Amino acid sequence: MDTVRILDLPAVDRPRERLAQVGPSALSTPELLAIILRVGTRGDSAINLANRILARFDGLERLGRATVQELCQIRGVGTAKAVQILAAIELGRRVASAPGSAGEPVTSPADVGRQMSPVLGHLDREHFCALMLNTRGQIIANATISIGSLNASIVHPRELFRDAVRYSAASMILVHNHPSGDVTPSEEDIRLTQRLIKCGDLMGIQIVDHVIVARGHKFLSMKEHGYI
Repeated sequence: MDTVRILDLPAVDRPRERLAQVGPSALSTPELLAIILRVGTRGDSAINLANRILARFDGLERLGRATVQELCQIRGVGTAKAVQILAAIELGRRVASAPGSAGEPVTSPADVGRQMSPVLGHLDREHFCALMLNTRGQIIANATISIGSLNASIVHPRELFRDAVRYSAASMILVHNHPSGDVTPSEEDIRLTQRLIKCGDLMGIQIVDHVIVARGHKFLSMKEHGYI
């Protein structure tokens, strides 16, 4: 099958060349996706294919939840292109969740929401994580403690505090997602948090907060809202 490559486009329309000249922030989302795709299909450039992919998933948020199988249903997308797209999206999430190189401290629940909503908000199962902090309140590790079901995660204090000891954490911020999109804590969320706080008090490892995140960059601090 003949393909339309980015290199076949006029130089002014080549996303790779534009990125090298003006930087990635100047490119549109379809242009960035076209660079990942590299080539289009017969009679269809990589940029056109990128636009069709984005239209199929109604933007980046749903594309971030796509599977290889769903992507491969789009004409011109095979397994290789699908895994390239998902790998790039996952790299973006990991960059967003990585502690800053300067070791900046977490100063508010908004810091946690800004960092963890892009990582957990799109997931269709509850993921329970712990941000491990040093004595200065800087994130030293982001540990996934458990992966649960559509509406619950099973967390045992043993797993949580084993990781806390392993990272020599002085304190922790608990984080989990609600796939439903509603960040209101459940009764089980509240009971679990209270139990983990008591365990932390016994071990001398403070639980600073428990933040619930959801898609659309929504988050709720259980401490700020008086649940703990």
